[in-house]
Amino acid sequence: MTLLSNPPHDLIGRLQQGRRFLVTSHQRPDGDAIGSAFAMALALQALGKHATVVMDAAPPASLAAFPHVGELMVTDDVRECVDAVLVMECSSLARCGVRGLDQSPVINIDHHPGNTGYGTVNWIDEQAAACGEQAFTLIDALGVSLTPAMATHLYLAILTDTGSFHFSHLTPRSYQLAARAVAAGADPQWIARTHYDSNSLGRVRIFGAVLNTMTTLADGRVAILHITREMAARLGGTYDDTEGLINFPLTVKDIQAVAFLKEAGARDWRLSLRSKGAVDIGAIARSFGGGGHTNAAGCSVTGTYDECLGRLTPRLCAAVQA
Repeated sequence: MTLLSNPPHDLIGRLQQGRRFLVTSHQRPDGDAIGSAFAMALALQALGKHATVVMDAAPPASLAAFPHVGELMVTDDVRECVDAVLVMECSSLARCGVRGLDQSPVINIDHHPGNTGYGTVNWIDEQAAACGEQAFTLIDALGVSLTPAMATHLYLAILTDTGSFHFSHLTPRSYQLAARAVAAGADPQWIARTHYDSNSLGRVRIFGAVLNTMTTLADGRVAILHITREMAARLGGTYDDTEGLINFPLTVKDIQAVAFLKEAGARDWRLSLRSKGAVDIGAIARSFGGGGHTNAAGCSVTGTYDECLGRLTPRLCAAVQA
């Protein structure tokens, strides 16, 4: 599959010619998923087209206050055919968690290595620090002027998928686009405070309880965290309340990689991975069938907690020693 820094002509043509669109992203949507999807939907609406953002579940509370998020259509089954479905940052169509999307032509827009190229049109740009950067480029290509709402979503996407401008895949373009978003009406202070500083009491309790589970390996260079469904229920929170928690151990000087396992079901875990510097945890996620970047990645693993750790920890220890 060819990797492109600019959107294919076929993609632009389909958006210009079409009238009805759905825009979606991956399950458990984060700031980049919400930001890039709503920015694209608003841009298509500005062109006089009908565009609806659809996802399998509501976003976390920290994203609910962003412009137009209340208009999100929540469903796990789409029955209408449209001119195209835009899928933002999904390595495979199944990751959307919404059935029926393949009834329409699919436009696959992603910046992660390992994308399966499942779209009728595929635009994979691994140089983009966030899918929001691709949305920004596409909005420019369509000749749409940024509104404050679009700019807010684009800034949110870049801010969150770069770990608040921490991760190694940042480029000068990331900062240039963020600056353009601010100039167009995005309020960095409001965005950061709304997303990062709107915690519930349950979220604070979950942070404390999960951090108390932390163990370290490789002379303190690897941290392991976990949460079970029972823990979340007992503390009065949900897994949405763990958003951003994985980054906290990385503030410890010696910790270079963090693994966070969330129990999704019996013998079923969602694994999130973060690292700093040259420690490549994206390769670890891909070895388990997942994906991501050098410093931020994720996948699913099956087995008991101890069985999952037995497969994971040797790879993490090797990564920090490489």
